[in-house]
Amino acid sequence: MGQVVAALVGGLTLGAQYALMALGFSMIFGILRVINFAHGAFYALGGYVGYAVTGQLGMPFVVGVVVAVAVTALLGAVFEILVIERRIDDHLATIVLTLGLGLAITAALLIVFGPRAVAYHFPIEGGVAMGGAVVPYGRLVVIGIAAIAVAAVHVFLYRTQTGRGLRAMADDRATAVTQGMRPKILFPVAFGIATGIAGLTGALVTPLFALSPSIGDQVLMVSFLTVILGGLGSMSGAVLAALLIGLVESFTGIYVGGQVAPLLLFCVVLVLLVVRPTGLAGREVEHV
Repeated sequence: MGQVVAALVGGLTLGAQYALMALGFSMIFGILRVINFAHGAFYALGGYVGYAVTGQLGMPFVVGVVVAVAVTALLGAVFEILVIERRIDDHLATIVLTLGLGLAITAALLIVFGPRAVAYHFPIEGGVAMGGAVVPYGRLVVIGIAAIAVAAVHVFLYRTQTGRGLRAMADDRATAVTQGMRPKILFPVAFGIATGIAGLTGALVTPLFALSPSIGDQVLMVSFLTVILGGLGSMSGAVLAALLIGLVESFTGIYVGGQVAPLLLFCVVLVLLVVRPTGLAGREVEHV
């Protein structure tokens, strides 16, 4: 029973991380039709900003998270305005540009912090006993904050005027423009929110796991897999797929072995995509 609880909490923690990453990744694709290959680098950047503010400057952990979100969101918005906006309809160019940005961020982190992994501790220590296992408070905090962030994005998209404008741009850009929507304002907002979510995830999760300049590469691959499984452009599908992938990875890692877990995860995703080619959400690409 203790192993089951540990696997469940571990899976939910991984799922929360993947859900936040996939949410931002899916937002950029669903609204801008851009595949952001720098998304993992923004995750690593958020982690290092949090580490610099908390681990090196000695400021509170909350401050580090807030600064990480602000830095990554601002950088994402500026990059969209100065670079992506000019080639927004050239899909190959945006792929190359975001890939180049990701490499540039990773190289900058290597230069500033070095190639070795760094560690700083989550501010809340200890845990709570559940079903024969001790669940760290940090994991519960990550799950809770991830749930709040997902709910906040949902409220923003469906309950605010700006959010409705973003959804309109995702559904039919040409019609939305004729109705007064301004892509040059909405697109940087969407890109900044998505990269800010990546920064939030990095600052929040890396104290529990590991932090290195290349850590974003693995997270990017899982995020891309999650978005495909959930349904391209579907944010709700991405969150559902993230939870499923996190649970499968956690349970197979404990009961089968960490080396076999990626293979089993790939097989599960492959079977699900054969059954539902459009992804778990069952939506077409043009829908959010």
